[in-house]
Amino acid sequence: MIVEGTVLRGPEFTPIEGRVVCEDGRIDAVEETEAESDRIVLPAFVNAHTHVGDSIAKEAGRGLSLEELVAPPDGLKHRLLRRADREESVAAIRRTLRFMRSGGTTAFMDFREGGEEGVSALYEAAADLPIDAFALGRDELAALEAGDGYGASGAADAEFSRERAAAREAGKPFGIHAGENRTDDIEPALELQPDFLVHMVNAGPDHLDRVEREGIPVVVCPRANLTTGVGLPPIEELASRTRVALGTDNVMLNGPSMFREMEFAAKLTDLPADRVLAMATRAGAELAGLNCGVVEEGREARLLVLDGDSDNLAGVRDPIRAVVRRAGVADVLDVIHPAQNS
Repeated sequence: MIVEGTVLRGPEFTPIEGRVVCEDGRIDAVEETEAESDRIVLPAFVNAHTHVGDSIAKEAGRGLSLEELVAPPDGLKHRLLRRADREESVAAIRRTLRFMRSGGTTAFMDFREGGEEGVSALYEAAADLPIDAFALGRDELAALEAGDGYGASGAADAEFSRERAAAREAGKPFGIHAGENRTDDIEPALELQPDFLVHMVNAGPDHLDRVEREGIPVVVCPRANLTTGVGLPPIEELASRTRVALGTDNVMLNGPSMFREMEFAAKLTDLPADRVLAMATRAGAELAGLNCGVVEEGREARLLVLDGDSDNLAGVRDPIRAVVRRAGVADVLDVIHPAQNS
C-alpha cells in the first residue's frame, strides 16, 4: 500500500511532499518525493480515555452534577447500565466504535464498567472492526485478568492497593481518575504509583511537582470537564512537566471525536499545534503500548488520510494547525489499520 500527499513525518510532524509505503502492517518507508496529491497523511488517533459503555445514555442527565451523573454505584449512568441487557449494550457500543473509526481513531483505552462481563461485552462490540479496544476493567479482579489493565474510579471511592498490586504482577497498566472535582483523592492516587492519571483538573503545585518528579503521564479530557462544570485541566502546566494524552471521556457527555478534543484543547491553550497533535496520537499510543503515533519507518501502519482539497481544508497554509484546529470527520478520506496491509 502506498499513500501520497503532504506527509506529517516523524515525531515533530514535519510536513513533506512525499509518500508512505506500507507492507505487512508496518510502515516500510517514508519518502520525500514529488506527489501529485492534495492528501494530508498523518498518524491515526489513539483516544486515551473513554467510557463507551455510556453509549446507551447519550445526552442523559441534563443539569445533574458530576456525582449524580457518574459516581459509582448509584450515579445515573450506573443505574442505566444495570438496566440495559447485554445485547442492547453491545449494539450501542459498536455504533460508537464505528463513529470513532470514521473520525480517524484506530485504538482507544476504555475504563470498562461491569467487571469481567463488561470487558467481554466491549470485546464483542469491537470484534471484526478495524479499531483496537484496550479494556481497563474494574469492579473485580477478574476484569483485570480478562482485560488489558485496570481502570480505577478514584481513590475517594475505594481502596485500590490490591488491584494495583495485581496489575503490577500481571504486567498490565493501572490507571486511576484523580483530581476531577476534588483534591483529596490526588495524594492517595499518587501513593498507588499508577501508570497514568486521568483528569487532574484540581491538581495543586505539590501534586504537579510530584507528577513531574515521578514521571507519571496524565490523560486530560477538557470537553468533559467543561460539560460537568468541574473546571478545566491545567494542560499547559502539565505538558511542561510530563507526557499528556487526550481522551474524550464519557460518551453520554460528548461525542468521542478526537478532532473536537484537539480543537478545544488547542483553542483553550497557547500550546503549538504539533504538541496538541502529539497528545492525540503519540502520547496515547505510548500509554497503550502501541508502536504507532508517528509516521516513520518501522512503526505500525496506523494512518489517517485527509482530503486537503476539501471545501474545509483547501487553501490552508499550515497543515499541522489545520489538522488540529479545523479538520473534521467530513475531511477524512481513509483510516488505515495494520490489518488492511498485513
